[in-house]
Amino acid sequence: MATIAVPTPLPSPAADAESLRNAMQGWGTDEKALVEILGRRTAAQRAEIRRVYASVYKESLLTRLDSELSSHFQKAMILLTTDPAERDAKLVRAALEKKRGDDKDAWVLIEASCASTPDHLIAVRRVYRSLFGCSLEEDVAASSAFQQPLRTLLVSLVRSYRCAEEAVDADLARLEAATLAEAIWRKKQPHGSEVLRIVSTRSKSQLAATFQCYKEEHGSDIEQDIDNCSSQFARMLKIAVWCLTSPEKHFAEVIRYSILGLGTDEDALTRAIVSRADIDLKHIKEEYKVRFKTTVTKDVVGDCSGYYLDILLALVGSED
Repeated sequence: MATIAVPTPLPSPAADAESLRNAMQGWGTDEKALVEILGRRTAAQRAEIRRVYASVYKESLLTRLDSELSSHFQKAMILLTTDPAERDAKLVRAALEKKRGDDKDAWVLIEASCASTPDHLIAVRRVYRSLFGCSLEEDVAASSAFQQPLRTLLVSLVRSYRCAEEAVDADLARLEAATLAEAIWRKKQPHGSEVLRIVSTRSKSQLAATFQCYKEEHGSDIEQDIDNCSSQFARMLKIAVWCLTSPEKHFAEVIRYSILGLGTDEDALTRAIVSRADIDLKHIKEEYKVRFKTTVTKDVVGDCSGYYLDILLALVGSED
């Protein structure tokens, strides 16, 4: 469930566009007004505000925000106000351009591929080609950042199209659970072609049934057995499994990871909270509380400050 607290009554997009314009006119910027408006509108409402703003004021709202703001607050507001498919396309491009291929870069590709709907991934691929003049799957395949067999997994995920139907084939679930167990549990070969085929093609509901059969037949969760394979590929395969069937597990860990230690990984923290506020941040908060015995709010308050903290708290919403 989303955590966006939309006000009642809701101002019109034209009124919001005017308020945003006024907040960014003159010598100073009214950051609190920006948080109050953009932090309390859904993705669809923000899209309409962007359209009206551009029509009335003959400039891009994103361009204006970019020129008025700075630092982590600027990045958060830009990500929040950008169309979700365009946002993910740009995040993926940035991850590929880093050319280091660490776990955090792979997370970005897996999240865009697996943590939303099949239609969203199609939209990401379409926007990516429009923005960068090449296909997402070709760029991933050509990337030197990720070594094999991880690169093959990432290509399979970004090029996939999953059926969105909820129907489940129970016989197929049992058969493919056995196939997965043979590769992962018995042979310790999670990179096998059958594993890639199943994870990158089956619907989320079908995969959930398959993973449940796996647990019933073998007495352990598939992610536990993937962990036992101990490799970067195995770590990323587990993230894909989580994003496909229980994304709240992955994003709770991203938020926790971004806060732990001496410094804060603001990019990861911003991405997790901004990208999930319209989708399932409520479930992520619940998972976070169960797993880490604290709240997202408490940890964010302890690690962030200023208007950057304000926009994160606006998106996280109320929390006991």
